This record gives sequence, C-alpha cells and structure tokens, in this order.
Amino acid sequence: MESTIKIIRKSIHTFLLHYHYFTSTAFLALPFSISILISCSLLPDSLSIHSRLRSLFDAAGFPPESEFFSILNLRLSQTISSSILVLPFSLSFLLIAKAIVIQSFNTLHHPIPSLTGIFNSIFQTQIWNTLIIISANATCFWVLFIAFNCLENLHIPSLLFTIIGGIVYSIVITNAMITCNLALILSGMEMSGGFISILKACVMIRGRTSIALSLSIPVNMALAGIEFLFQFRVIKAYSDSGVSQLGSSMVLEGLFIAYLYSILIIIDVIIGCVFFKSCKIAYDRNRNAADEEAGRIIEEEAELVKCLAKNLS
Repeated sequence: MESTIKIIRKSIHTFLLHYHYFTSTAFLALPFSISILISCSLLPDSLSIHSRLRSLFDAAGFPPESEFFSILNLRLSQTISSSILVLPFSLSFLLIAKAIVIQSFNTLHHPIPSLTGIFNSIFQTQIWNTLIIISANATCFWVLFIAFNCLENLHIPSLLFTIIGGIVYSIVITNAMITCNLALILSGMEMSGGFISILKACVMIRGRTSIALSLSIPVNMALAGIEFLFQFRVIKAYSDSGVSQLGSSMVLEGLFIAYLYSILIIIDVIIGCVFFKSCKIAYDRNRNAADEEAGRIIEEEAELVKCLAKNLS
C-alpha cells in the first residue's frame, strides 16, 4: 500500500503532466464553484434554517445552553442551505468534470468507456451517497439524543459530553464521506453505479481509512482557505464598498478565485483516482493470496482423501 506522500506526489505529477487537459476540465466545474462560494454568503436562508433547527433541537430535549449543539446547529444550517443551492450544479457540472477526470484514469476496460456511461454510473452513486450522508447524520442525532438523556441522569458534566459528542460525530461523518468519495471513483472506474459501489468501497477501504483521511485533510484545508479568500476579497469588499453593483475588477477576481476552487476539486478527484488504483492493487494482491491459500488447502484435502481411500482399499 502506497504512503500518503507518495500518492500526493504521484497525483501532482499527473496533474502537471497533463496540465492543459485538467485545467480545461476545471472550467466545467466553474459553475459549481461559483455557486458554492456564493452560497456561503446567503445568511438569510441560513438564519431561517438555523431557527427551525433550533426549535427542533429544543423540542427534542437537547440542552439549549450546550455549546456543542449550538455549533452543530449553526454548521448544519449552513450546510443545508448551501446544499440546496448547489444541488443542481453538483449533479450536473461537477459530475461531468469528475467523469472526464475518471475517464482519463480508466484503464480497466478496453475500449475506454464513454463519458455518458461513466456519468450515469457516478450519478447513481452520488444519489446513494447523498442518502448515506443524510442517514449518517440522522443516526448521529438519534444516538446523541439517547446518550444525552441517559447521561443527564448520571449528572455527567456537559463539557465532557460536548467533547465526546463532537469526536464521535466527526468520526462517523468523516468515515461516511471518505467511503462515499471512494465509491464515486469506483463506480466510474468499474462502471457499476449504485449501492453496490458503496459496498465495494467499504471492503476496499478497510484498513486504509487513515490514509484516506490524511489525503482529504490538505485538500479540504485548501478549499476552506479559498472560501475564506472569496469571503474576504469579494463578499466583504462588496459590503464595505456600499455600491449596488459589482465592479468589473471585483467580478474578475471572484471568477479567478472560483477557478482556483475548481482546480482544487480536479486535483482532489485525481488524488481519489490514484488512491483507488493503490487500493485496487492491494485488494487484488490480498484476494489472489487468499485464492492461492484456498486452492492449496483444497489440494491438500484432495490428497488426504486419496490416501484414505487407498488405505481403506
């Protein structure tokens, strides 16, 4: 199994080797990047969802003074409002860009599958991924609700519960997202979209979760940095200027920042493809070793049966 540094180096080398191809593909993801960067500034929708989630938490019996649930409520409201806005772009422009990158790595089939076939496969998997993420969040809420009601009677400090709850929630959601990302790459590589790709990804990523996590951290930090840069250079500058229209320089700067966001998305897909191939090699090697071991055991059993039959005769 390749190390994290080796996978990142190979991914960057592949990106630079086909720089013009991948940077051109990044333009297809530009509408998605613009929509997700703009969605971070839609405070009215987030505040509306925030108040409704707050009412739901209060009705469920979660402590209103808990810092953990306050942060969780704010983060969920931002995620929901952003997901609703960018959903049409994520299911169209983003998946098309990912399909093009996956097609360039697809060497498992000859001839190389068409772009339409790869898109259909990853589209089906993306629908299942969305359901998995929603189910993971719902399960975490249910478990945290049960745990809070049980621990409240034991008079355990809320700070300890906040720390433990945050750690558990982060681990569950992170593992779900890592598995879903690998399933999306797998569905495009093996042309098998849907829930079966998620099951295969769960088997393939077993024992390699730490590597997948270490690969996702740098990209997610870079994406968060670009989101902050867009907020500071475009959104904040626009609100501080007091004008009703955006200037041409501000628009061009916003488009450039969104393009950088698209390039990072393409690099993330490249890293996912390289990681998938690494997992595939290790998985095939282990499966072949298991098949050889099973074959050897069958041969030994056959020889034993022959010896017993010869002695009995």
